[in-house]
Amino acid sequence: MRPPEELLRTLRAQERFVLATHENPEGDALGSTLALAEALRARGKQVMMFLAEPVPELYHFLPGWAGFSQVLPPDVSAWVLVLLDCGAPGRAGLKGASEFRCSVVIDHHATEQSFGDVRWVEPQAPATGLMVYELLKALGHRPSPQAAQCLYTAVAIDTGIFRYGNTTAEVLRAAAELVELGARPAEVAQSLYESWPERKLRLLARALASLELRDDLAVLTVTQEDLKSTGTTLQDVENFTAFARMLKAAQRVALLVELEGGVVKASLRSRADGDVKTVAEAFGGGGHRSAAGFKMRGSLSEVKRALLERMLRPASP
Repeated sequence: MRPPEELLRTLRAQERFVLATHENPEGDALGSTLALAEALRARGKQVMMFLAEPVPELYHFLPGWAGFSQVLPPDVSAWVLVLLDCGAPGRAGLKGASEFRCSVVIDHHATEQSFGDVRWVEPQAPATGLMVYELLKALGHRPSPQAAQCLYTAVAIDTGIFRYGNTTAEVLRAAAELVELGARPAEVAQSLYESWPERKLRLLARALASLELRDDLAVLTVTQEDLKSTGTTLQDVENFTAFARMLKAAQRVALLVELEGGVVKASLRSRADGDVKTVAEAFGGGGHRSAAGFKMRGSLSEVKRALLERMLRPASP
């Protein structure tokens, strides 16, 4: 997996970069951004990391997480925009993306979007973090222990701590190299799965109480009342699909979260043989075959009914 020469030329030639990733970011998005920021700064570049919302508390263990800003530089025409783990500026909460000096996309999500003057999209890559690690090698940058921790988190979260079907020999080799560079696997695992605040565990209990199993589909729901009564937010539902995946009979999982303003966010997961990407695309979303999602206007019951109708539909012969 070799970065395109045009991408390497752009990163070497330009001097100012705004690195941005998608809203409601997870470890791959944040870790990839932090690691690339370090590499560019090491080359004397001016770098700003943009995030449309505060970094989720779950990821405050990542070195450098406080360096993200919710404000763009005043004159973006002098800056290069780099989207990581994201193929469209709208997903990053960015407006006026065309005003940047030029734009770059580094992503492992298959997309129909054509945004980006320079695009490096690898749908078969287990994580954007793996792509960024290869990019740093091509740039001749040796990640610091802090950046190694960020990249290890990136590849670990998108492979389910190396349990999912996208766990390849390549990603395991990269993980071993990152440990040699200073990443601490035990700290990452503990921070992600063994350091929850009480409110998040209580929210999980409510989500699991809503569990429905329809054929091979497990469905969890989180209502506004669930969030308010436990003092939690959308950020706290990350990883909830992993618990429904523990059901032996569940080949597919859907987590529906009721947002404010009459919108529902759906997170879909499947085992190796399942395809939830096409389901998400049918509702205006996207993602991978085994991990996808969408947002849809409507009540929780309406969106759930529509999703069940689509996901329980007999497969075409």
